[in-house]
Amino acid sequence: MNDELRETYAERLNRVLDHLERHLDDDPSLEELAGVACFSPYHFHRIFTGMVGESLGAHLRRLRLQRAGHRLQFTALPVTRVALDAGYESLEAFSRAFRAQFGMAPSRWREAARAGATATPGTAARHKGEPTMDVNVKTLPETTVAYVRHTGPYMGCGAAWERLCAWAGPRGLLGPQARFLGLSHDDPESTPPERVRYDACIAVAPQTRPEGDVGVKTVGGGQYAVVLHQGPYETMHATYAHVCGVWGPGSGREFSPQPSVEIYLRDPAITPPQELLTEIWVPLL
Repeated sequence: MNDELRETYAERLNRVLDHLERHLDDDPSLEELAGVACFSPYHFHRIFTGMVGESLGAHLRRLRLQRAGHRLQFTALPVTRVALDAGYESLEAFSRAFRAQFGMAPSRWREAARAGATATPGTAARHKGEPTMDVNVKTLPETTVAYVRHTGPYMGCGAAWERLCAWAGPRGLLGPQARFLGLSHDDPESTPPERVRYDACIAVAPQTRPEGDVGVKTVGGGQYAVVLHQGPYETMHATYAHVCGVWGPGSGREFSPQPSVEIYLRDPAITPPQELLTEIWVPLL
């Protein structure tokens, strides 16, 4: 079953890669690409990054630069035209990106080709690597949480946590047994930063009632792929990519479009970033 699903994931991703190669001049939407692959839009970018080894944006930039290198070698198109076709608004930006990928300026690349030198467009290294991460399937019991919604870049969610803790403190909810959770509604790689939604949550008794901007709801009640992330919150995207794009294809499971749950095991106010521990729960169908 796992081998069959791994092949299915690969086949679905290959459809996306073929689609991108045929439409390099387009800017496909998330919904379009997720539809091509029959993946959930919510998890698409993470699956793509985990399986391909680079983000969708980096993949497109690399393919466009490779095409630009081919055109410089085998056509007489002006460098400026090649730069514009690759999606760069200025020759300077194109030259920087081209040099970073191929190790020489576009004009030098063309000169080398005309001189008969071997100049083969390089391929960016793809280190999918499977980091040592133990992913387990677990059931998250239904849990009542009080929460404050944050909309905007994830790293700006501190204000939501301050409001939540100001509400929870007088109610005796901030003791040693407190459980702090985060609900990630949007993938920051595919959502404009100002529209990313995140809920700062604390587990509460089922009879708790909402008050002001502190809402109450139930989370969990299903199966999740669970992995322990150690390190700064800023690096969790790599762990998500591993779960969705490396573990997922061989797991025999499909992902649900429901929000992922993050359970914070150490207080960031007193823990060095590299020692933070976070359980990441990705919902499964």
